[in-house]
Amino acid sequence: MSRMTDRREFLKGGLAIASALVTAGTVDVLAPMISQAAQNPDLAVARGSDPAKLARAAVDALGGMSKFVAAGNKVVVKPNMSFARNPDQAANTHPEVVREVCKMCVEAGASRISVLDYVLHEPKDCLSMSKIPELCGSVDKTVVSAIQGKRRFREVKVPNGNYVKSMEVSVDVLDADVLIAVPVGKSHGAAGVSLSMKGMMGLIYDRHSFHGRYDLHAAIADMVTVLKPKLVVVDGTRIMSSGGPGGPGKVLPMNLVIASTDMVAADAQMVALGEWYGQKFRPDQVRHIKIAGERGLGQMDLNRVNVKEVQV
Repeated sequence: MSRMTDRREFLKGGLAIASALVTAGTVDVLAPMISQAAQNPDLAVARGSDPAKLARAAVDALGGMSKFVAAGNKVVVKPNMSFARNPDQAANTHPEVVREVCKMCVEAGASRISVLDYVLHEPKDCLSMSKIPELCGSVDKTVVSAIQGKRRFREVKVPNGNYVKSMEVSVDVLDADVLIAVPVGKSHGAAGVSLSMKGMMGLIYDRHSFHGRYDLHAAIADMVTVLKPKLVVVDGTRIMSSGGPGGPGKVLPMNLVIASTDMVAADAQMVALGEWYGQKFRPDQVRHIKIAGERGLGQMDLNRVNVKEVQV
């Protein structure tokens, strides 16, 4: 049965129950429960054509940026900008999505916003071609940079790591009050997809060990027990459905942005909505999502996620 059918059946059943409760005189108890669920979604999907408006609408649907960023907070925004590719190629997060997230942080009172990634190509080329510094340059209190040099990392323990027991993490992230993940939806030759969880590898120094020393999927799950964004904003304005993470690959317009406090749910939703390698996949077919869900790091089962849809 499709998810849409499930929802229709649920609504039919809900209306029948509500009718019975009205007769029993208990609708005054039911109404606040329905209202609370509508006002407190776990995840929002905003659809439309304007990337900036989509980012804002998705975050607003969760209660607005002030729910995640307080006055005086130091914020790290982690997009994908690891490849020397232009925005249309979908290897990096859309610059308008990143700029809008930074603007919302300023509006919420952030004292400093650092837009960071440990890039894979020449840093100057990555930043320039991504257009992220260009668009974020006008946003107050915001600095965009590529992390360079081991001195910009500090070793931390991974207390709940099954395989990864320690890792070197960006000092800017460790010193920040709030971490916000802003990945683009894209395929990945080794991980299947690169979304918010896989994207956290752009904040650690020794990524090679994840590919060589450890099982990549298990290592990603260990990593996100420590690197846990307060907010995830997934850029699905267009996705690289094959050829990722660097491309060139097949780029599909999706015209959506997903926001959630649950990185497992956000990644699961993007997997379910997208087409990858010419096919549709269930979230549990991506092994690091499955491992993270089974470890209780987030909700993989989208039937258990309260989703709010917004049209912009």
